[in-house]
Amino acid sequence: MTVTATATKVPERPAHRDGNVLRWLGAYTASMIGDSVYYMALAWAAARTGSATQTGLVLAVGSIPRALLMLGGGVLADRIGPRRVVIGSDAARCLVVLGLAGALLLTSPAVWMLIAVALVFGVVDALFLPAVGALPPRITAAGQLARVQGLRGLASRTANVVGAPLGGVAVAFGGPRLAFAAAGVLFAVSLPLLLSLRISPLPARESAEPSGNAWRELADGLRHIRRHPVLGPLMLAVALSELGFAGPLNLGLILLARERGWGASGMGWIVAAFGIGAGASALLLAVRGRVPRAGLAMCLTMLAGAVAIGVLAYAPSVGLAVTVAVCIGLFAGLGGSLCGALIQTAADPAYLGRVTSVSTLFTHAIAPLSYPVTGAAVAAWGTGPVFVASAAVCAAGAAAGLAFTRLRRAELPR
Repeated sequence: MTVTATATKVPERPAHRDGNVLRWLGAYTASMIGDSVYYMALAWAAARTGSATQTGLVLAVGSIPRALLMLGGGVLADRIGPRRVVIGSDAARCLVVLGLAGALLLTSPAVWMLIAVALVFGVVDALFLPAVGALPPRITAAGQLARVQGLRGLASRTANVVGAPLGGVAVAFGGPRLAFAAAGVLFAVSLPLLLSLRISPLPARESAEPSGNAWRELADGLRHIRRHPVLGPLMLAVALSELGFAGPLNLGLILLARERGWGASGMGWIVAAFGIGAGASALLLAVRGRVPRAGLAMCLTMLAGAVAIGVLAYAPSVGLAVTVAVCIGLFAGLGGSLCGALIQTAADPAYLGRVTSVSTLFTHAIAPLSYPVTGAAVAAWGTGPVFVASAAVCAAGAAAGLAFTRLRRAELPR
């Protein structure tokens, strides 16, 4: 008689009940709120110190190292591990911001000082963003990655809602120095949480010794994306959707509110409505944990969001614009979260930092370049045609995803 041992598969712990994931989420939330407080303090200090042109320079200068070094940040995350990079990034931000707060106790802020801090932050962001995106597959099971993306979306919305008012209160009571100090404390709060994370090692077959040549490792990562049947089309969809989305939903919305006479309060309601829709989509994904036929759902929600962007420019009242903005947030938020989950499940873990750096480059570095183009186009043709053209670019991203069978049929792990 032969006895056969049958292995019993241990059920995955849901991400929202996993202490490891919750520590990561707490660290990420504290860091994102710290970011919001920092940018509020930086903008206020720059506006009080220099001219309008100098203020714009201070706020824009950080995007230069972010764009130039983002791909290198992905290489570093894959080489030494994303946890180390995230911890080092938050520690650097903590020290720099607390140092600036201390300096402002002794002297008034100077433009050169703010530019130097903004440049440092741009460098740190180029390291932090790819690494923090590469962490989830190392702290939870593959079947929980969609839920983690939903939780991350909720954390980002929380940071947007809490960070700016917190920074404003700190500036009102203690000036920029208190706001910078508050941001530094928030970065410090994230450090013990990050240090306590349990990181899963890469599978032996996927672990590769660094070549010692950063350019070669970057080229390997780009080659991995280009040859992958899902990642290549996915990056094309991300690039087009972000280029079409960033302009109208940031600068374009301000110009639309001014053109229609809705004022700052009307624009505020529209922005809040977008946040509510995006938060609802993040909550839906966090609760459900998985969306069937994720690739198709991602493309269809991106397409629906694109249509809503085109409709927004022709809403005759603030009330209807708010309704459309909720739809944009809901569809774009769900599509973006599914996109992030698909990237993390499709990429070889050994390349995840580099893959994440490419997608982050489109969202945080290249897409903002559409702002001056959007402004010039609105000045020439008005908001309606520009919003429709931007919607067409977003729709092209969705259509590109639908055109590739492997992406259209992509599924998230159960």
